Amino acid sequence: MNPARIHEEFPAPSYRGAQEQALSDVRDAFADGNDVVLVRAPTGSGKSLLARAIMGCARQAGEAGPAEPVGAYYTTPQVSQLDDVSSDDLLSDFKLIRGKSNYTCILPDEQDTPVDRAPCARERGYDCAVKHRCPYFSDRAIASSREFAAMTLAYFMRTAGSEVFRARDVCVIDEAHGLAEWAEMYATIDLSPASVPVWGDVSIPDVDGDVEAAARFADSLVRVCESRKDELVGVDELTAEEARERDRLQELIGELEWFAEDSRDHESATTWVVDQSERGITIKPMNPERYLQHTVWDRAERFALLSATILNKEAFCRGVGLDPSNVALVDVPHTFPVENRPLYDVTRGKMTYDERDETLPKVARVVARVMQKHDDEKGIVHCHSYGIQERLRDHLRELGVAGRVRTHTSENRDNELDAWKASGKPEVFLSVKMEEALNLEGDLARWQVVCKAPFLNTGDSRVARRLEDGQWAWYYRSALRTIIQAAGRVVRAPDDYGATYIADDSVLDVFERARTDMPEWFAEQVDRMTTPALPELDADAARAGVNDIEHATQQTQQTDRGRATSDDADGESGSGRERRSPMADVWDVD
Repeated sequence: MNPARIHEEFPAPSYRGAQEQALSDVRDAFADGNDVVLVRAPTGSGKSLLARAIMGCARQAGEAGPAEPVGAYYTTPQVSQLDDVSSDDLLSDFKLIRGKSNYTCILPDEQDTPVDRAPCARERGYDCAVKHRCPYFSDRAIASSREFAAMTLAYFMRTAGSEVFRARDVCVIDEAHGLAEWAEMYATIDLSPASVPVWGDVSIPDVDGDVEAAARFADSLVRVCESRKDELVGVDELTAEEARERDRLQELIGELEWFAEDSRDHESATTWVVDQSERGITIKPMNPERYLQHTVWDRAERFALLSATILNKEAFCRGVGLDPSNVALVDVPHTFPVENRPLYDVTRGKMTYDERDETLPKVARVVARVMQKHDDEKGIVHCHSYGIQERLRDHLRELGVAGRVRTHTSENRDNELDAWKASGKPEVFLSVKMEEALNLEGDLARWQVVCKAPFLNTGDSRVARRLEDGQWAWYYRSALRTIIQAAGRVVRAPDDYGATYIADDSVLDVFERARTDMPEWFAEQVDRMTTPALPELDADAARAGVNDIEHATQQTQQTDRGRATSDDADGESGSGRERRSPMADVWDVD
């Protein structure tokens, strides 16, 4: 790596805000011998451009010895962030590669078939005459040979050990604040009838909480999976469903073998937690340092991790298995005027599970009054769960203002989000889990409401274990991180502006308990927080002449009503949330 090139590798014609100083600080941090540099840059700092400049410092082919890696990786856990990168003309030298399921076969009669279910995946010994033109294998070949390859974190981790995507000189991880949590999610093993094709062929033991019993079950399940996989591999031509079963068996075998080996390794830093319920068994890692070593840290010689919310360097390093003495932190100041990004206190009580019934009608009323204040501007409400979203919508309907409201389900979230963003009307979007990776610059949204403190679910055994160990600072820091991410959705440029309203008293508790972990620029916002003057509720004024949105989306909401109730898990509820991967569309890789 040659950090001295960092400024000449900056892709934009000029710097914005604090970018020039940030790159100088990153250059100096690498020049001082640090292998990892954390870049804490506020939302709207142009982190992707910083990432490109850092990647440009990677060793090039003409500078490398025979065994020295060259080039750079760009990776991010957020699909939407990768989409933004792919559409940025300043990053045109990034070659993107996605999972097989994102590409379709080009063979006649197969053009609606994803590549991972095409004839090459179904037929033994299939020799594709047009493989050189296959969109997936073509993109993969190009990305593997280009100086800069870009991919989601899921794809990046799944290609660990690949001969195609070998170690490189530099790796940049964007939106890296949740790296430990993402690794824990990727390494979690879900064993149930829906995820284990041979579930009916095995006897399910009682392993709840017993890691060694779970490891013995994993050993026996591997043998059954291998037997069934061998049967499928021996078939000349599989159906698409059989190909899916074969691939899942291979994936499951790898997961189970990894768990059994790691759980018995007394030197491993990973702690495994085993939960059992009527639906099956879930095996979860805590502090998956070894997993990250294999899937991330072995993939490059130097790393830059970018995020607005790496709040505590030492705690972050502990969580991802890094030595803090070999890690530098570069703080990028916020250059957007603080008066353009105000926080407003409209709290109406706590939204904990026990107090929600009393508080939620008050929150709904204040949301309606905020809608009236912003009668000609679009806004977003961060609901935290589908259960809160549904109840909030019902209360807004009772207040006579739901006609201006758009909602979404877990199935149609992207379509509804796109429709809301494209609308020229001052619609209000009741969202779930959209606090991150959402760009609402300009008139896309001028205001937002945080109606629930985003605490982690204490019903999750990993969260419960950490709290039993007294890790309350981690618990509040995790909530603060999400609040800061949410606050950055509606102010994306120096001349942009947007208001954030805080409706849950528990958010104020988070501000107090995690104060020492706040970036200075966000602490300034908190210190300037005031209570706004809101108009008395007038339903006609709050609707702002938008009366048809709810009717258009109500049908899809009804189909998700059952899911909304079961998905209402939060920091205070003991109910469990269905595990869904936000990276599902890029999960399948070679």
